[in-house]
Amino acid sequence: MEQNTLKRRGVGLTGVDKQRSFGGFTLFCPLTSDTAHLVDIDGKEVHSWKLPGRIGRHARILPSGNLAVNTLRPPSEQTTADGGPFPFPFFNKYGGGVMSELDSEGNVVRQFIDPLGHHDQYHYGDGRMLYTSLEALSPEDSAKVIGGVPGTEIDGITYADTINEVDEDGKLIWQWKVSERLPREEYPLQPHYTREHYPLINSVLPLRDGKHILISMRSVSAVVIIERSTGNIVWKVGAEVLAQQHNATETENGNILIFDNGAFRNGESITYTRAIEIDRATKKIVWEYRDRSQMLYFFTPFMGSAQRLANGNTLLCESAFGRVFEVTIDGYICWEYINPHFAPYPDSATATIFPGESNALFRASRYTLEEIPWLKQKLNRLNGSKLA
Repeated sequence: MEQNTLKRRGVGLTGVDKQRSFGGFTLFCPLTSDTAHLVDIDGKEVHSWKLPGRIGRHARILPSGNLAVNTLRPPSEQTTADGGPFPFPFFNKYGGGVMSELDSEGNVVRQFIDPLGHHDQYHYGDGRMLYTSLEALSPEDSAKVIGGVPGTEIDGITYADTINEVDEDGKLIWQWKVSERLPREEYPLQPHYTREHYPLINSVLPLRDGKHILISMRSVSAVVIIERSTGNIVWKVGAEVLAQQHNATETENGNILIFDNGAFRNGESITYTRAIEIDRATKKIVWEYRDRSQMLYFFTPFMGSAQRLANGNTLLCESAFGRVFEVTIDGYICWEYINPHFAPYPDSATATIFPGESNALFRASRYTLEEIPWLKQKLNRLNGSKLA
């Protein structure tokens, strides 16, 4: 009998309502592998990319049709800038310092490496990148970080996030440092987090106005907006609303869409995940999705994504279980797919933390055929006919 619970329940496409689904093609990267997959609305794989290494977190299709992706370095190269090992064991899972742009055949068009790059990066499409990295605080500054599990620094050191922007030549052109700009007393580590990484920025996104940057900080349960010109935090939603959230994005109307994990939600004993849309002006929740039947049926304690689609639907990634599903504005599930690709983590550090097979994903993204310029030609060749 199959002992993997997720496999036993069924994988691949589990259901679709084509009348209500946005349609299109869904991109995802199993965290245990070096492959990115693109599936159609019927759950059929239409394309895949062989990546330069095991995926760090996720991939994104650029307007050019190229794939922007971050991957881990080969084991022989997994050292920090000073020649030492990865800063802490968990970095083996979410570090992704090889930031590449690949064409449809998987050839590297551009590549930039920061050994301490992790979680998220935004490729502008012209070679520039905005991404998250780390710096080691001094023992004195590490001690000033408030909260977390006492004594869980790495040899007395806490690593703090930086946000870097580099040009097409890899030259640093803008930087924001937690060590200089994040008030410790206002953003304490929550008590269940180790003190090795502060505050664990898991998403970074330039807003459409070009003047601000939206970031999600998991370990302090806060989403903030930074003003580029000053580095000041000009907008914040914190633990009064959020719980270890991921993937903060800007909707077309300027609101903020957030995947709110909810492992340690303030004032509630039940753990559940939700997606919320927050009015930027009032900070009120104007849309929310939780599972209709039981809150517990939608829950991932870490990772996850929410993408607002052009028809108002939202694509959600319940990461820990490899589940990707689409909901309408009224919460009706119109498409669901379970990642069928299971494997153990290949490195011993991550396999020790997460033993056994996994089909986990960091994020998933949906695209129209028009957003993937080369795909229509490929499908025409495969089908022997012309797509409209």
